[in-house]
Amino acid sequence: MITCWSCNPFAPAIDETLGSAAGFISDQTSVEGVFRNFQYAYTFKDTLIYGKLLNKDFTFSYRDYDRGIDDSWGRDEEMRITNGLFQNSQRLDLIWNNIVSFTADSTRIIRSFNLSITFNPTDIIFVDGKVNLTLGKDEDGKWKIKHWIDESNF
Repeated sequence: MITCWSCNPFAPAIDETLGSAAGFISDQTSVEGVFRNFQYAYTFKDTLIYGKLLNKDFTFSYRDYDRGIDDSWGRDEEMRITNGLFQNSQRLDLIWNNIVSFTADSTRIIRSFNLSITFNPTDIIFVDGKVNLTLGKDEDGKWKIKHWIDESNF
């Protein structure tokens, strides 16, 4: 019988290998970091992280099928709407799928996704589609979303 005097399985040691490279939040110096932070913000309903994804002159565009027009709004409205989504949902599950297309300099990316929004156990909405993002680097070299064209089924 081997005795382990110094180990306690109910109080494991802190994993010192977890740092910014292995953590949940990216520094957004890569395009993949933008998508990782986007997913984190939705999963944990974190408006602070979500706000750091958006450029100061951000625009969201979508097709309003009920009115038959294309519509858009800016960063402040996007933050207000996203905060409402975060506050009124019990759970958000965002899955990023394949990148459909991208420019050589990564400033334009179209990527498919699946999003399930659980408001309560009997009210779950499933959204599938693509995000069509225009990205740019800020003065700190971090990627930010400048323009988001929604190409979803919602």
